[in-house]
Amino acid sequence: MSHTIDLPGAHISDTEALSEDTASLFSGENGAWVEALYEDFILGRAEVPENWRLVFESLSPAGSVSHSSVRTAPNGETNPDLGAQSARTDAPNQNTGVVALVNAYRTHGHLIADLDPLGRRNQSEHPLLDPAEFGLSNEQMDRPTSFTGFHGLQDGTVGELLSALRHTFCGTFAVEFTEMREKERRDWLAERMEPTQNHPAFSNEERRRLLSQVVNAERFEQFLHKRFLGQKRFSLEGGESLIAVLDTIIEDGCELGCEEVVIAMAHRGRLNVMAHTMGMPYRAIMADFQASLMPANAQGAGDVKYHRSYSTDRRTRCGRGIHLSLCPNPSHLEWINPVAEGMVRAKQNFRGDTERKSVIPVQIHGDSAFTGQGIVPETLALSELDNFWTGGTVHLIVNNQIGFTTLPEDYRFTRHPSDMAKVIQAPVFHVNADDPEACVHAAKLAIEFRQRFREDVIIDMVCYRRHGHNEGDDPSYTQPLLYQQIRKHPTIARTYTDRLMRDGVVDQSSVEKLEEEQNQRLENAQEESSIHVQLEGSEGYHGLWSALEQDAEPVEGPTQVSREVVDSVGKALSSFPEGFTPHPKIKKMLLQRSEAIAAGRGIDWGAGEALAFGSLLMEGTTIRLTGQDAERGTFGHRHAVVHDVENGDHHLSIKKLAANKARFIICNSMLSEAAVLGFEYGYSTVDPGRLVVWEAQFGDFANTAQPIIDQFIASGEKKWSRSSGLVMLLPHGYEGQGPEHSSARPERFLQLCAEDNIQVVNLTTPAQYFHALRRQIHRSIRKPLIVMSPKSLLRHPAASSKAEEFTHGSFSRVIDDPAYEPGGRDPQETRRVVLCTGKVFYSLLTAREDSGFEDVALIRVEQLNPFPFDEIEHVLSRYSARDVIWVQEEPWNMGYWSFVHERLLRALPKGKRIRYTGAQESASPATGSYRIHEEQQAEFIREAFAKRQRKKV
Repeated sequence: MSHTIDLPGAHISDTEALSEDTASLFSGENGAWVEALYEDFILGRAEVPENWRLVFESLSPAGSVSHSSVRTAPNGETNPDLGAQSARTDAPNQNTGVVALVNAYRTHGHLIADLDPLGRRNQSEHPLLDPAEFGLSNEQMDRPTSFTGFHGLQDGTVGELLSALRHTFCGTFAVEFTEMREKERRDWLAERMEPTQNHPAFSNEERRRLLSQVVNAERFEQFLHKRFLGQKRFSLEGGESLIAVLDTIIEDGCELGCEEVVIAMAHRGRLNVMAHTMGMPYRAIMADFQASLMPANAQGAGDVKYHRSYSTDRRTRCGRGIHLSLCPNPSHLEWINPVAEGMVRAKQNFRGDTERKSVIPVQIHGDSAFTGQGIVPETLALSELDNFWTGGTVHLIVNNQIGFTTLPEDYRFTRHPSDMAKVIQAPVFHVNADDPEACVHAAKLAIEFRQRFREDVIIDMVCYRRHGHNEGDDPSYTQPLLYQQIRKHPTIARTYTDRLMRDGVVDQSSVEKLEEEQNQRLENAQEESSIHVQLEGSEGYHGLWSALEQDAEPVEGPTQVSREVVDSVGKALSSFPEGFTPHPKIKKMLLQRSEAIAAGRGIDWGAGEALAFGSLLMEGTTIRLTGQDAERGTFGHRHAVVHDVENGDHHLSIKKLAANKARFIICNSMLSEAAVLGFEYGYSTVDPGRLVVWEAQFGDFANTAQPIIDQFIASGEKKWSRSSGLVMLLPHGYEGQGPEHSSARPERFLQLCAEDNIQVVNLTTPAQYFHALRRQIHRSIRKPLIVMSPKSLLRHPAASSKAEEFTHGSFSRVIDDPAYEPGGRDPQETRRVVLCTGKVFYSLLTAREDSGFEDVALIRVEQLNPFPFDEIEHVLSRYSARDVIWVQEEPWNMGYWSFVHERLLRALPKGKRIRYTGAQESASPATGSYRIHEEQQAEFIREAFAKRQRKKV
């Protein structure tokens, strides 16, 4: 007999419900509907249609499910109470309740777990875990039953099962893992947690080592607190179990194939991690507390001690070596996360680690920052994409249950801070930090899960903060009752010591010896700190960067290429595999580019970029280009990836040019600026031999990644000795497209410029772009390159280059007026010299040609920073005109004027004066009206050539 099953969007019979062809009907939205119906069937909460009831019975293990738990009242309505009564009287229904009870504790046991060391947020009961909810009465507690699917007990009474479930899922260790879609992962975790009821046995040696870790961490903090009274250190006290967690991840990870761990964390507990995880000498840390002991060989402006980086090689207990890197971080909490992920991906690629198992990212979060900072979900989402995947991150939330002075009920609406990560369905282990063994158990599960499935995993370590936000802060101002309780609460080292003494693992004398030895190490370190010198692991120019320079004048390598290279790239652009069918328009465009390159003239922007990328690939340089529309280009100018219109295959034309295992990585990213730019910055800091490029959809949107720009790209080298050759392509130009699609905010980048930290360019020819890109690799330094990249110039006939511009010469910081070259107009007969940058040059050029003002010279400043003082002075000295004007299309209070004004005054030859002509000041970057845009541009261009001076702004 067959029954018809009504499923949203489908009708199938129960005889075919389990077939392979119809299995998809139980996934996605249908799956959620079926799952809810199945839960109603198991728990007897609603009437289930007969056809579905039969299917559910066929899905359930024999004897474990009975549909008789659902009863219908005389009025025809479903009555859950009648179902529960039946479950209490019908023997088969006991198994139904047992299965539901096990699943409930697996899913919701964390709600009544003993997680808060202070006991404030713990609860012992929850309605979702009430046995009566599953038809199990008090009378049934002593009845024997089989524990179908539970690995913790084979058989026993219902009461014994309930006790085992609480012991497994509701102690100082709790877990959330049933929301994962993959059955294999859930089964794997259950098989590792339930047999030991999440209380694995540790050897006495392991427990003594664990005790020494928390004692050392605690005494370290107490020593610093007494000897450097009132100085900020952002103590780990209350969360010392973090050191044991990190030790387990590193030691077990090494045995599971890990060769390098990259750690990202904020300031809380950072000094403790430096000392006890990274192995930084105590004396080096203590020297930083003494202002007079700044090392003589320190480089850059530096940063405070709890922001700096450190790296080291560690010998693990299994005898293998592992490299540890603690990333630098600003006070912008969590913003190091995408940076660290990019570093890990680059390290994995450098090692050829395609399985993403040899380099592991570990991120240590604060609870309030994890829920409050938008960069967290952005980075989590990014981690699931192929081109940004690092094989899973181990996340450690140091859950202090407070944010500065704010309590959890005021900074999050979720039960746990880790709930923010449910979007990626990572398993979450909640642990009470007062139980170091539970913390180590979570760490072991986490690293093994990560290495096996290469997915994210989260440890939520619930603890407290013994002092205020920093050691100069009095937390009793705002949380007097909480801190009364904390002051009375014994430390982790004290509670664990008492536990081990009760178990006979240690005695009083051995504990006193342990404490005394640590105290002596700290005393000796303070004495030695007065002669401390900077450590090798603290500076940035080593390893792959050792051949480059940091503060010296750059040595410019050749950026031109041979005509043979130009022709090779040109031919590759329009060649496709046999049988490949590109879109006709794209085929025509690429063919035109190839023909222009072959002819040696009319080479447009996209072709110039392809020549730069192709020539670098031929030299063995790997290129990584990402952005929201990077493959095609926002303005359809690139089409580096061509798609087959018949079968969807894709083809990267210049990829085949790569030599020496170089790779051309170009991919579209998620709709994010902050996380993606942070990732690419981190990637660029690992290997200086790779060209890393990020392209904004519109340059205006880069401001949503401003902390990455401010805290890392602009200042990372001075603060942390970490250089980057990252290229940022920011489409910029006033074409009447409105205030959000005109300006890449060049003034913001220029305001950040100092000490030659970044390069800012606004280029006017494809050849200039070609040389600027190649210069990033062919020079003795690495500096971020900010490109105000064009929009309308991408196809502007005048904005093209000849082949000899690629095969000869180099990048020009300033381009003189070609009309005044030898054999042309006389520079001694000029009335005015106009300085400008970028697209506005072509508007000025057109106006000059139309108006006949041949006595005005047009000079292009292609590089704004480092400012080309000498080149500008040399060019201006050729002209007799005293009147020099700076022209820009951006408003007076934006763009370049505020940056170039004082610098031009320094570069002006004697007797010349400088003034401004351009758009008026404005609160908005641009008008939203194309007509007004045209009028504004026409007005300041007219004034640029007018023989009378414009009224001062």
